[in-house]
Amino acid sequence: HADVSLVNASDELDIEGFREWRPEFKDAEFVKENGVFQVGREVEKMSKSKYNVVNPDAICEEYGADALRLYEMFLGPLEQSKPWNTAGITGVFAFLKKLWRLYHSGENGSFFLSEDKPNQGALKTLHKTIKKVKEDIEDFSFNTSVSTFMICVNELTSQKCNARGILEPLIILISPYAPHVAEELWSMAGHDTSVSHADFPEFDEKFLVEDQKEYPISFNGKMRFTLTLPLDLSKEEIEKRVLGDEKTQSQLGGKPPRKVIVVPGKIVNIVI
Repeated sequence: HADVSLVNASDELDIEGFREWRPEFKDAEFVKENGVFQVGREVEKMSKSKYNVVNPDAICEEYGADALRLYEMFLGPLEQSKPWNTAGITGVFAFLKKLWRLYHSGENGSFFLSEDKPNQGALKTLHKTIKKVKEDIEDFSFNTSVSTFMICVNELTSQKCNARGILEPLIILISPYAPHVAEELWSMAGHDTSVSHADFPEFDEKFLVEDQKEYPISFNGKMRFTLTLPLDLSKEEIEKRVLGDEKTQSQLGGKPPRKVIVVPGKIVNIVI
């Protein structure tokens, strides 16, 4: 065994460090391949006798306790042994920074929560996150919760969401996973008590009900483009909107269609 601190992210051994650590190998010859000496990894429990113990204090000092906490949950199911690779923690650390930036969209990157009413897209993102995280907590599937938070933050960032009605529940939702960051954001949001005293967000199924459909628009059976339409339209209304679209008119070239086949909620096929 080699001390894990002497192995870098590419599994290359620090030979000089190894010589100092194990004096009996001070004069040993290390045969390199392509200029490096690589070691293998085994999935084992951390143990001093195996020299594979990682000091959490050093990781907390560099990345913070929340990053270490999230990374350990992100590695996989709790009941399984997982290989430890400190290089992987940078991805979780980047996620926490992205989460922080989500709440700092004000002038010069200042903390900002809007009092505007949340839009449907943001509400859908929040409530599908609530649903998944509550299920994962009950099943002790914390690794998939971390993935869900990453997806949620990416979606809210792309939506440029800064609504308090979305971002405050998200703080509560992530607080069991990243308590230090959550407490800081909760305080910045104007609360005097701990986020741990806040009521956990409730899932509302109505926000996940789809009210629109992206119809594939085909001509003679070949799809040419898609068109998003409300799901409550009748066949006649769907046909009218599709035929009135400029992309449809471009495909028709000024000629009337021979037939329009509409299957509500599924497809539109125009025979020309």
